[in-house]
Amino acid sequence: MHRSFIAAIAALSIIITGLSAAPARADSNDDLLRALAAIAGIAVIGTAIKKRNDRREEARRRDHVGRGYQYQDTYRAPPPKLEPRPLPRRAQRDLLPGNCLRSFDTRDGRIRMFGARCLQRNYSYTDRLPQRCFREVRTRDGRRRGYEARCLRDRGYQLARR
Repeated sequence: MHRSFIAAIAALSIIITGLSAAPARADSNDDLLRALAAIAGIAVIGTAIKKRNDRREEARRRDHVGRGYQYQDTYRAPPPKLEPRPLPRRAQRDLLPGNCLRSFDTRDGRIRMFGARCLQRNYSYTDRLPQRCFREVRTRDGRRRGYEARCLRDRGYQLARR
């Protein structure tokens, strides 16, 4: 819309400039015909510009709408499964299996231990655990053998959260 407004203003200014530049004559009929011919010429040029702009706009709309209605396959493949990288051996050595952590009630109170048999089945580095942390405690259900969780934690071992 602003382009056509600017074109109309430009045409009007050209007409006014053309009329005011010519000296006044007695035969104004000829000048009137020239002015009308100039106005008609400018109108034809303005109409041609407007049609060209309309065609461009229509083509732009058509392209935009056409992209939205293309065939789309509704099946989507499932995303690839991302497997975590295995930990380095040093880190594996320091992570203890969480399913081996047990809590036992003793005469001296509650104690948290990693069961010795469970660690032998689920942990490859049992022979490297500090013997200082090994405990044998008496419970209501009998004697339990294992490694004290607090002692292992103080020596840098952690619970694997898997």
